[in-house]
Amino acid sequence: MRNPLSKKVVTIQPSGIRKFFDIVSEMEDVISLGVGEPDFDTPWHIRDEGIYTLEKGRTFYTSNAGLKELRVEIANYLKRRCKIEYDPLHEILVTVGGSEGIDVALRAMLDPGDEVLIPEPCYVSYLPCVVLADGVPVTIELKEKNQFRLTKEELLEAITDKTKILVLPFPNNPTGGVMRRADLEAIAEVCIEKDIFVLSDEIYSELTYGEEHVSIASIPGMRERTLTINGFSKSYAMTGWRLGYICGPQEIVKQMTKIHQFAIMCAPTNSQYAAVEALRHGDEDIAMMREAYNQRRRYLMHAFQEMGLPCFEPFGAFYVFPCIKQFGMTSDEFATRLLEEEHVAVVPGNAFGECGEGFLRISYAYSLDNLRVAMERLGRFVGKLRKADPAG
Repeated sequence: MRNPLSKKVVTIQPSGIRKFFDIVSEMEDVISLGVGEPDFDTPWHIRDEGIYTLEKGRTFYTSNAGLKELRVEIANYLKRRCKIEYDPLHEILVTVGGSEGIDVALRAMLDPGDEVLIPEPCYVSYLPCVVLADGVPVTIELKEKNQFRLTKEELLEAITDKTKILVLPFPNNPTGGVMRRADLEAIAEVCIEKDIFVLSDEIYSELTYGEEHVSIASIPGMRERTLTINGFSKSYAMTGWRLGYICGPQEIVKQMTKIHQFAIMCAPTNSQYAAVEALRHGDEDIAMMREAYNQRRRYLMHAFQEMGLPCFEPFGAFYVFPCIKQFGMTSDEFATRLLEEEHVAVVPGNAFGECGEGFLRISYAYSLDNLRVAMERLGRFVGKLRKADPAG
C-alpha cells in the first residue's frame, strides 16, 4: 500500500514538553513543574461573561478576523500598555491561541527556501512551523553569559541573503530572559538595514519583574516590518479558552486572515466575548497574578542558591532554567531520574533546542506549597548525586 504520510510531517519530532507530561499522567504522587499553565482559575468576572454569552445564545460564527468589539479592545490595550497603534479593522486577527498566530504568519510570508532565524532555547513550535511552511529554520544560540538575550553581533552572524524573518521570543520561554529597549534598538537597526521582518511573540509581555515590557514594534521604523503575537492564556489564566491575536501591516494580516478563514473559520465565540471583559476590567487580575509569580520566582532562586544549583535570574515569563552540567548527566537523564526517584517532573532543556542541553526548565506557575515540596525533593536528589560523586 502507498505510504499515506507526508515525509515532511514524519520528520518532525513530537514536543519534548508533552513527553514528560504524558508520563506524569500515569504516575501517582507526582509534582509536575513541567507545563506552562497558570495554576490560577480564570478570574470570575471573565468566566461570568463567558457563561452569560452562552445563556444569551451568542453561539454563532463571528467574522473571520474576530469580533469587531474584541479587535477594538485589543487595539485600545496595545495603545495603552505598549504604545503601539493598530487599525482594529485591518491590522488585527483574532486566532485560536498564540500558536495559531505563529503558524498563519509563517505560512502567509514564506516561500520555499526562505530562511527564518530562531534564537534558542525557545518555545517548541517555531521550528516545526517553519518547516511546515516550507521555510528553512536557522537557529541562533543564546548564551547564559548574555542573560540569554539576542545580541546584534549574533544576529548579524546568522543573516544570509535568504533571511526573511527573525523570530523574537521575549520574554523567553524557557529561560525567562527579556530584551530591554537598548537591546531592541540594536536589533531593530539590523532588521531595517538588512530588510528583515520580525515575528515578535509577546505572550508573556505582562509577566515581567522589575521593569515594563518593551515591544520591538514600538521602536521607530519597526511597526511596518513586525508581526506581534499575544493572547490571553498566560496573563489572564485563560489557557483552555484558546484565544490569541496577531497584529501587523494590513497586507500581511489580510493574507493571514485568508488562511485562518479556510483552516479555522473563526476563534470560539464565547471566548471572544470573555476576552473583551478581560481587556476592559482585567488589569488588577494581571497585577495580582504577577505578584504571586514574582514571589514564587524569588523563592526558587533562593532554593537553588541553598542547594548550590546555578541559575540565571529570570526577569520575565514564569520559568527558571537552572544548569545541571556539574552532574555529568544529560538533561533527559537528569529529568528522568528525578521523576523516577523523587516524583518531580521537569522538562529537559534540550526540548527547547540543542543549546538547552545541560539545563532544566522548571515552571513556577504552581502554588508555593507545591514548589516547596518539589524543592525539598530536588534538594534531596541533588544531595544523593553529590554523595555518589563528590567531585560532581
